[in-house]
Amino acid sequence: MAAQGRGSAAVVVGVLLVCVLLSAAVAQAAVFNVGDRGGWSFNTNSWPTGKRFKAGDVLVFKYDATAHDVVAVSAAGYRACAKPAKGAKVYKSGADRVTLARGTNYFICSIPGHCQSGMKIAVTAA
Repeated sequence: MAAQGRGSAAVVVGVLLVCVLLSAAVAQAAVFNVGDRGGWSFNTNSWPTGKRFKAGDVLVFKYDATAHDVVAVSAAGYRACAKPAKGAKVYKSGADRVTLARGTNYFICSIPGHCQSGMKIAVTAA
């Protein structure tokens, strides 16, 4: 009977250790306001320059929701400022939070002419 109790304690300790490790990983995620004080706007395309991003970091897009949006696109969609593919993730709240995936993450404003005016970013997360 005593051996059974010790095994249960080991499982509980293991579960607690996993929870602590996961919370430490989440606590290390950084939050970035896209465009800094200016927010998600025209000529934001150079905003990521000089910044270091990791998978799990959060980008916060702040903008006038009546005038702009944020769309996650492919590299080709980013280069061409193309209309988003069917099923693309479109954000329209004006205060969107997007968690970065490992690799390069591409975002544009899909309002005609906005992407061409620099309302797009490519963020590479390690």
